[in-house]
Amino acid sequence: MRYTKLALLAFGVGLLLGLIVVVVEVKSLERVASGLMALGIAGIPIGMIIDWRRAIKITQRTPRPRARAPVRRTPLAARRPRKAAPPKR
Repeated sequence: MRYTKLALLAFGVGLLLGLIVVVVEVKSLERVASGLMALGIAGIPIGMIIDWRRAIKITQRTPRPRARAPVRRTPLAARRPRKAAPPKR
């Protein structure tokens, strides 16, 4: 999700910059804010595709063989004594 987050961050920064432009009425930053928002919106699907391809590559790697669990010699009941049942009336 690295690239998708980056695209969302670019869109968010452009949105905040656009809000500042509207409130303060700075004409010179209007195109910058608009371009940053457009870049972020266009980058979201591209980032999703790149992140999806990276995730597929990671899962296609050969898994390492796991070590075997040690063999238990004593049964479970021998290690943990059972609690006595309460007496019935």
